[in-house]
Amino acid sequence: MTPARPAGTLAVVVLMTGAVPEGVSVEGLASLEVRWILPGQLDTAVAGWFLGSQPESESREDAYLLDPGLGGLSVKVRASRALEVKVFLGSPGILDLPGRARGHMQYWRKWSFPFSPLSQENIDPDGWRRVRKQRRVTRFSPAGEQVARAPAIPGPGGLQARCAVELTEVRFRQQDWWSLGLEATGPAESLRHGLEATAALVFTQALPGGVDLRIDDSRSYADWLRTR
Repeated sequence: MTPARPAGTLAVVVLMTGAVPEGVSVEGLASLEVRWILPGQLDTAVAGWFLGSQPESESREDAYLLDPGLGGLSVKVRASRALEVKVFLGSPGILDLPGRARGHMQYWRKWSFPFSPLSQENIDPDGWRRVRKQRRVTRFSPAGEQVARAPAIPGPGGLQARCAVELTEVRFRQQDWWSLGLEATGPAESLRHGLEATAALVFTQALPGGVDLRIDDSRSYADWLRTR
């Protein structure tokens, strides 16, 4: 007899090639992140402020596992193509750019596994939350005191210092939100400098329209969804 599937679990077929899927690092990807999530539709002036950096764009739906609670773990299905697991490793403090932004910096380690869902209905509505995202992403390469635009990362992302800046329109339960986030990856010793140097460049000018990125709005997607 097949045992009953616990509430909140996901029935997926993981496409494994050997013990670890090809291209997946056993050590995972280390990152330092800061994110703000604000209510309402994305203001056109803010979108224009970000579009000046000629970002990549992507539309997708992610599903986050919220029940059962996983403490410092974040689990999501990314665009029905990858199962991502992140573990929270603590915070080095506050990113503080006076008059621009103030938010919680968070260390994470992430693993991503390719998978194929059995069907779109295999995510339990009581345990998972679906979030529609329209993302714009610009990538930077911090090197010494300089920060330059960088192309999409070719190959393993943990080898070189990079920082992605993401502006996202969010649709959740028929409500509009938007998010601005920074994610630094690369050698552990480079993460904080990479994030802070990129933030200083991105926020050289304040966001238009008096938008205030406050610490009260700074949190991960999983933490935000738990409050909804």
